[in-house]
Amino acid sequence: MAPVVTFLILQDGYQAKLVAFVLFNIAAFSDLVDGHLARRRGLVTDIGKELDPIADKLLMVGTLIPIYWVMRQAPGEYDIPWWNLLPVWVLAVLLGREIVMTILRRLAAGRGVVIAAITAGKVKTVFQNIFMGGAVLWFTWRDASLRFGWREGGFGVFWDRFHGAVISSVLAIAVALTVYSLGVYLFRFKEVFFNASPGGHGP
Repeated sequence: MAPVVTFLILQDGYQAKLVAFVLFNIAAFSDLVDGHLARRRGLVTDIGKELDPIADKLLMVGTLIPIYWVMRQAPGEYDIPWWNLLPVWVLAVLLGREIVMTILRRLAAGRGVVIAAITAGKVKTVFQNIFMGGAVLWFTWRDASLRFGWREGGFGVFWDRFHGAVISSVLAIAVALTVYSLGVYLFRFKEVFFNASPGGHGP
């Protein structure tokens, strides 16, 4: 669903963005459910441990970059409280962490170690998904409220402030968890990442 979500976010009008929001949530929810089902049914496999974080990354990249792009194409229209536009450094932190983890997982796999998602990483993914889904819904709301004149009413003003505050707060938590979860991975698997050989020999 990731490329479809990407395409729809980039379209003009609230209808396409609303469909993107629905599809994003289906994809994000299915990503949470599949691991639970695998564990409950005893179907956990090494390939599943490898593919699960890849699925996370595909959905993340396919949603986060369009969010960044849309905000930059209409400054002021999709600004969120405190952050305004999605900062470049935030994008770099969120995507950079995934690049680093992909490299580290490849390194570990070459040494016969499969690095499954840890709790901190899963919680990070949840908050990132809440932000991304909330941001796509924010685009939908802003387009629809402009189209139908909802911004002029009391509810429109309230929802602008409430929705904006929620996704801004969730983004801050997601950034903090992104950095924290990377630190946890580096500490927990330091012997795998930083030794020259699986046996631990070398600098």
